[in-house]
Amino acid sequence: MYGEEGLKAGPPPSESSAGGASFAEGFPGGFANFPGRTTFTFSSKPGFNPSDPNDIFKQFFSDFGGDDDFMNAFPGGFSRRSRGGKTSSDEFMSDFFSRSRGQESGGALEVKHTLPLTLEEIYKGTTKKLKVTRKLIDSATNKVVPTDKILEFNVRPGMKAGSKFRFPKSGDELPNGETQDIVVVLEEKPHPIFKRDGDDLRITLTLTLLEALAGFKKTIQTLDGRRLAISDTSVIKPGQEQRFSNEGMPTKDPQRKGDLLVKYDVKFPIKLTENHKNTLKSALQDVNYES
Repeated sequence: MYGEEGLKAGPPPSESSAGGASFAEGFPGGFANFPGRTTFTFSSKPGFNPSDPNDIFKQFFSDFGGDDDFMNAFPGGFSRRSRGGKTSSDEFMSDFFSRSRGQESGGALEVKHTLPLTLEEIYKGTTKKLKVTRKLIDSATNKVVPTDKILEFNVRPGMKAGSKFRFPKSGDELPNGETQDIVVVLEEKPHPIFKRDGDDLRITLTLTLLEALAGFKKTIQTLDGRRLAISDTSVIKPGQEQRFSNEGMPTKDPQRKGDLLVKYDVKFPIKLTENHKNTLKSALQDVNYES
């Protein structure tokens, strides 16, 4: 049964015999730690609202002879700070449900900032500073006081987008006495030439049909400023890829990097003259083709 009628009837029979956990097992040590009775009933009283958790807990407290006894039944107890003239049971309810909401949301006690970096900065590694404005509560006046704070952190060479830097208790002070953490999330800016793929780098290199058939020599400027020579005298097919070991992103192992994967895009002539066609026929008529 649910609702007021269910509360009047008291808790359901124990299911321990069927292998299920009883209600008392949800509390440290069961109900043995609680003062007074180990069974509870709720009755309809003037002003009692069975759908209001505060009313339910207040009647729950009265069965123990007071809310202090109830809260002492929990290891460590609960805070009894008085805010705005609240009673201990009111304070318990506020703390209980605010903590639950914070745990469910996962973001109540942290604030996130993004840190956009270029691929060159991530490749080489860098040190960054972030200025944040915190809201602190003046204990004397209870007023909110804005305060600037500088956060400094080191970006390891090769760190991946989505990596997080956490600064505990560096954010705003909240009315419940908690202080937010600040979480900085690494964000990778798009690069005009390279695309990251895990620890590897990808690049598309454009060749003319002549270069694809007769060979080519090209240079690529790497993310650390070097000039990498690439050449090939074999026939290159459109979409073909070539791997260059240890030319990708740095990894946690300083002796190893990812690879560079070069994909070839072959451009064909827009138009050929009869002379060009005759020359090609003469040059290609005796070559071997793939089956």
